[in-house]
Amino acid sequence: MPSRLEVIHSPDTVKDTVARLGREISTAYAGKPLLLLGVLKGAWVFLADLARALTIPVQVDFVRLSSYGDSDTRGQGTRVRDADFDCRGRHVLVVEDIVDTGHSMVALLELLREKGAESVALCALVDKAERREVEVAVDFYGFRLAKGFVVGYGMDYGEDYRSLPGLYELHLQKDD
Repeated sequence: MPSRLEVIHSPDTVKDTVARLGREISTAYAGKPLLLLGVLKGAWVFLADLARALTIPVQVDFVRLSSYGDSDTRGQGTRVRDADFDCRGRHVLVVEDIVDTGHSMVALLELLREKGAESVALCALVDKAERREVEVAVDFYGFRLAKGFVVGYGMDYGEDYRSLPGLYELHLQKDD
């Protein structure tokens, strides 16, 4: 199936936005031990650039999320994998590529609180608040988008497009 990419945000705009987030987060967490917890696979590019944009010391870890259940139970089951990190008494900033319906993030944030994190916050490159099905606050965000299937800068479609340096809307074209 052929596809077409439309630029949403150029590589320079993404770079400037990550730098802004780095300043905001560095100010908010000055003097606090911060753990950046990246959600794989989509957030790895964003997390790497964000960590370098920070002016405060941080530690980094990763977690994988997977949904389970059938299509009628969407959002009712989220499994957190690779969650062997210790967050007791630490400030945890979850770094996500895109927050859409919010189901997975609610489950992860709840788990972190149960594990004894001092504080838990969420940073997303893309916040699609209009599609939210459950309430979840995105404390730091790069861009707000209302529509479109976004790829690039770590985000994929079928494991493709992750290496694109900007954000793009993917338009799939059906064969006739």
